[in-house]
Amino acid sequence: MSDESGAPARFKDLALDARDHEGLADWWCAAIGYVRRQSIDGVELPDGWGVPIVDPGGNGPLIWINPVAEAKTVKNRMHLDVWGDAARLVTLGATVVRGPSGEVHWHVLADPEGNEFCVFAPRDGEAG
Repeated sequence: MSDESGAPARFKDLALDARDHEGLADWWCAAIGYVRRQSIDGVELPDGWGVPIVDPGGNGPLIWINPVAEAKTVKNRMHLDVWGDAARLVTLGATVVRGPSGEVHWHVLADPEGNEFCVFAPRDGEAG
């Protein structure tokens, strides 16, 4: 499969692993305004599968929160960047990994399962 550019792949979804995938799906829904999806392409999801969450406005990517047995132990090699209010995210249960300093003007937070993400202060027209 390739797209019109001839690339051998194209973007589909994002995925996050979690020991408590149900709880983390709820956390990310509260954090970024997403909602759970009960089915994909009209097919009900089997028990034990990941939880797909989506932007109700249709603007953001589908994110799968997938169950895993092991806890996160090392730094993410890929992460999410969001526009938002770091203090409000901490109130929801995120932890601060690093605050802004010097030329770095964003926060690095971790969700309740330890997945790091960057939070940028909203600009005009951005959510936050």
